[in-house]
Amino acid sequence: MIDLKNILFVLVGSAAGGSLRYITSLMIQSKNSTQFPLGTFLVNIIGCFVIGLVYAIAARNATTGSDIKLLLATGFCGGFTTFSAFAFENLELFKSGMHLTALTYIILSITLGILAVVLGASLIK
Repeated sequence: MIDLKNILFVLVGSAAGGSLRYITSLMIQSKNSTQFPLGTFLVNIIGCFVIGLVYAIAARNATTGSDIKLLLATGFCGGFTTFSAFAFENLELFKSGMHLTALTYIILSITLGILAVVLGASLIK
């Protein structure tokens, strides 16, 4: 059943995460003169780390854990991380013939993202 409180948690978290993603990515990318999409890359790694923290914290607190996950994991991290932008940027890199840059971006994003989730979760244990 749809719960209005749950929708509001996701809505508020998504708005905050999406806004912060936009600001963070613009600030990072404006200081980066290469073709590598560093803004999106760093936002994804930070988001993976934060979601690891959130899930570990929520697992420790059964009474508020589901609310925390909705607000911070589904909402904030869902709005903050940008894997749809990641996919689009890789498509553009491949279309531009920048295959090595695209492959580097893919490998680093996935590998460091998974490691960041593990690190975030392990810091809470």
